[in-house]
Parts: sequence; structure tokens; C-alpha cells
Amino acid sequence: MVDQCIKDTRHDRYPVAAHLILTHPTTGHVLLMRRDGTYYGRHRLAFVAGHVDTGETVTDCVVRESAEEIGIGLDPADLTPAGVMFRRSAEPRVDFFFTAHTWTGEPRIREPHKCSELLWADPDNLPADVLDFVPRALDNTRTQRHFDEFGWTTTPALPATPPRR
Repeated sequence: MVDQCIKDTRHDRYPVAAHLILTHPTTGHVLLMRRDGTYYGRHRLAFVAGHVDTGETVTDCVVRESAEEIGIGLDPADLTPAGVMFRRSAEPRVDFFFTAHTWTGEPRIREPHKCSELLWADPDNLPADVLDFVPRALDNTRTQRHFDEFGWTTTPALPATPPRR
């Protein structure tokens, strides 16, 4: 649990991140990248993701980050919004998740100073060293839970499933 929050004053960006849940069209596995060269999540597995720059849309961010980090092209029309998570971390942020099943190019490491490995993982049997919110984001996607609050001690604003009447 994070006891103190910080405000990023070094970057011109919103406290918003865009994540890509890239799903292999035949195996159903999701692409994870091993973070390296950064303080947050170093040596752990996560989705392709990035901070939304000031003046950039969330969709533009996930398309840009996918090209920069793994060298693939995404058509924004092929992205499906998969949920929003208000996540507590050292720098609390709002995370937008998108799924994609089609793309151009072959995923490869394009920023070796930030990523040391790409791995197609079974979403039902994730490696132990994924970042803590990754399983929850995948579960939210499967259950179509469109909003979640992660890492906070309060009760989420929305139940996982609608109440029965």
C-alpha cells in the first residue's frame, strides 16, 4: 500500500495512462512486456502502455505507444475500450484499457532501455511477476466491468455485477 502520493512535475502530461491488451488471434494469449530501466515496476511484466501527453487523446496515446514500444501499427477503429481503472500507486492515475485482436507488423522490442522481454501469456495462467493490477484488468475485461478502483481502502463505487431485482 502506498502511504504518500507524489505529483509528477517533471513531465507535461495528465495523470492518465493508456494500456493495450493485445490478444493473439489464434491462441488467445495476451502480450506482456518486461519493464526495465524505469523505477516503477522494474523487471515486472505489464501491458504495452504509456502516459497520455498533454494535448493527446487516450486513443492516440495507445496507438503511439504501441508503435514506439513494440513496432506495431494499430487502426484506432480496431481498438475496443475495455475499461477504466482509478489506480492508487506512488503517483495515482487513471488507466484506460483497450483490447486489440488485429494489427500490422510483428511485435518486437523497440525500446530496449525500457523493455527486456516480450512474452505471450495465457490470461488464465499469468506469470507470478506481473504488476499487481494486470490480473484485475484482465478480469474486468472478461466480466465487462467498465470501471474499477484499485489499491484504495474504500469500497468501489460500482459493484462487479449489477444487483438482481
